[in-house]
Amino acid sequence: MTAPVHVLDHPLIQHKLTLMRRRETSTTNFRRLLNEIGSLMAYEVTRDAPMNEVTIETPLEPMRSRLIDGKKLVFVPILRAGTGLLDGFLNVVPGARVGHIGLYRDPKTLVAVEYYFKLPGGMHERDAIVLDPMLATGHSAVAAVERLKETRPRSIRMVCLVACPEGIATFQEAHPDVPIYTGAIDRELDSHGYILPGLGDAGDRIFGTK
Repeated sequence: MTAPVHVLDHPLIQHKLTLMRRRETSTTNFRRLLNEIGSLMAYEVTRDAPMNEVTIETPLEPMRSRLIDGKKLVFVPILRAGTGLLDGFLNVVPGARVGHIGLYRDPKTLVAVEYYFKLPGGMHERDAIVLDPMLATGHSAVAAVERLKETRPRSIRMVCLVACPEGIATFQEAHPDVPIYTGAIDRELDSHGYILPGLGDAGDRIFGTK
């Protein structure tokens, strides 16, 4: 059975995504909007995060209440564009650990090439959330999750801002057990591997390198 694709259709996410898609949106505003969307998406993606009961003292009496163990969460941005979502997620779960997977897409073959990999220890006790704004060809996401699985995390979730049918199909064929969370599923890929209508190259728009 294939894990589901969750489209996060909260009005605030959709509103901010529309603003990001605009050609005239500046680097500064694009970066700010991505940070804000990251926080909103983090609420949805962590909706069923494991919780522990603890004893606390209110101003009136002791009680049992629940906490998320943020240290068991690991946010794993795919470099470089995935770092644009990271701060938004950390705003919501500041105690989370952070790993990094460095991949670039070969412009001729569109295949992902790894150049960096660093994760916290004890991944078998942790829940990993992979961050990358665009699920386009799917090759980078497939390669990142494949490497991540070598560390045997307790669970893995894939988070992207915009996906397309081709990227989803490629990812699900390789990792049918990993759910996808996305803000939108766009129409298709063009001949250069960009999502249409999309929002352009997310990395270039985050870092002002276009």
